[in-house]
Amino acid sequence: MKFPFLAIAASLLPLTAHAQDSYLDDRSTPSAVIESLYNAIDARQYLRAYSYFAPDAVADYDSFKAGYQNTDSVTLRLGEPKSEGTAGTIYTHIPTVIRATESDGTEQVYTGCYLVAAVSSSAQDTPPFVPIRIADGTLTPTDDAFETANGNCAQ
Repeated sequence: MKFPFLAIAASLLPLTAHAQDSYLDDRSTPSAVIESLYNAIDARQYLRAYSYFAPDAVADYDSFKAGYQNTDSVTLRLGEPKSEGTAGTIYTHIPTVIRATESDGTEQVYTGCYLVAAVSSSAQDTPPFVPIRIADGTLTPTDDAFETANGNCAQ
């Protein structure tokens, strides 16, 4: 299953279903973008979640939203990010593990990686400004427990 997102294992973001008081929209670091993505998904704010992706990195909005129609909540764990720079852009691979709880109570653990791109601010001198955003990501189901599963960013 291909998902438009990546993840990492250094932090655990305990998302609570639809909690408005835990709103997170932080685009200051690659890991913060992934945390914000899942905060939006957990809060069922799919347009905000969709906005974290580069335009060519994700399906159309309706397909994206439909992919989460049975998701009740998500828990996120990120691994150690690894960055490399090329021609004014820094690319960061983030190993990711999520536990998705469906509306019927079933849980599925997914592992994979996100690729987050940050165009240097000094390289941007005409509108529109391009924020840090998700360039690619793939998560696949695993039988491993959430607590022991590892995100994989084989490069």
